[in-house]
Amino acid sequence: MLLEASEVDFLHNIGTRMTSGELHEVLDRVVEFVTGVVKCDSCLIYLLENNDLVLRASMNPHPDVVDRLKLSMGRGITGWVAEHREPVVIRRKAFEDPRFQFFNELPEDQFQAFLSVPILCRDRVVGVINVQHRLAHIYKPRQIRLISTVGFLAGAVIELARLEGENLQLAEELETRKMVERAKGILQRDMKLTEEEAYLTLQRESRQRRKPMKDVAEAILLADELHRPPRIEAAVSE
Repeated sequence: MLLEASEVDFLHNIGTRMTSGELHEVLDRVVEFVTGVVKCDSCLIYLLENNDLVLRASMNPHPDVVDRLKLSMGRGITGWVAEHREPVVIRRKAFEDPRFQFFNELPEDQFQAFLSVPILCRDRVVGVINVQHRLAHIYKPRQIRLISTVGFLAGAVIELARLEGENLQLAEELETRKMVERAKGILQRDMKLTEEEAYLTLQRESRQRRKPMKDVAEAILLADELHRPPRIEAAVSE
């Protein structure tokens, strides 16, 4: 069946709008697109991390469980979808499905209708999109296909955003190590400390001041810079 023009525009929108941004920004856009396809009462996105599915985004505000709630692969309907890489569609009484896993933290677990589709990247599971309705609901085949397509498109974008985040974190860690090494050198020079003693001094100051070691190292570098004699540039006239 051919897609309607509005649906083609919708998918094109996904390709252009989900191409950049931090991971949570990308996930928020996925929620926005999904809820645009199906007017639902809940949309949750789980991402696969170290063989656990972690709740990373929600249409409804859940500050106590987003980024904290975890499901093991294969556990619950969500885990089943991730393990089998197949959608699950339940029109009513989803909580009576033998695969269902109840969580007290999620009021959505009392909802009737449940649609769950995998998020894939190169045939590998990245996560799961869950759509729920309070009352019994019939999910149209076209809606299921569109949300499944969103799952395919979002997979690569989510992986890219996650990779960029990891690279940024590695860059920050490298910068911190460089600053700590320079700060250690200053302490060794000015306080006549060994390398180990200088590091323990940084560690102690970080703990006592309740500040990251990077901040302590940066303060030492700034103090050293301020106490250096000013550089005098000789003007050479011809």
